Amino acid sequence: METSPDKQVIVITREYDYPVELVWKAWTDPTLLMRWWGPTHYTSPRCEVDLREGGKYVFGMRAPASNGGAESYSAGVYTKIVPMERLEFTSFLSDRDGNPIAPAQAGVPSDFPNNIDFVVEFVGKDGRTELRITEYGWTAGEMMKYAVMGMNQSLDKLAVSLIEM
Repeated sequence: METSPDKQVIVITREYDYPVELVWKAWTDPTLLMRWWGPTHYTSPRCEVDLREGGKYVFGMRAPASNGGAESYSAGVYTKIVPMERLEFTSFLSDRDGNPIAPAQAGVPSDFPNNIDFVVEFVGKDGRTELRITEYGWTAGEMMKYAVMGMNQSLDKLAVSLIEM
């Protein structure tokens, strides 16, 4: 992934007391993704995954009723898949069908990037998994802060979901 001086990189690392196979499945099985995708109190009403290089995905999020209950979507393309080790994919705001939309069209501030490149690494450690998420293409600002907060909250929900699996 290339970086430029005006773009920021986000790196988030977590460890889970579960084997790589289970954490990988939580990231690649649409039914399991829907259990944890989105910040605290958000749900995922829709998730499609075509898990192959060049395959597309669409992730949906629904805000809690207390925040209006609006649905939003992100989509992208898997660019590299190394099973049980690495997922690389693009990410952009989209409509329900996965068609790209501009951040302004989605009602988000202008510092939200049109495209973000993700690298998710799964590192096995004695039956545990270190998960390292790197996001490329952010502009420093409020939306980047919300992205970090939202991913961390999603990963908290993933921890609970792994217990239930």
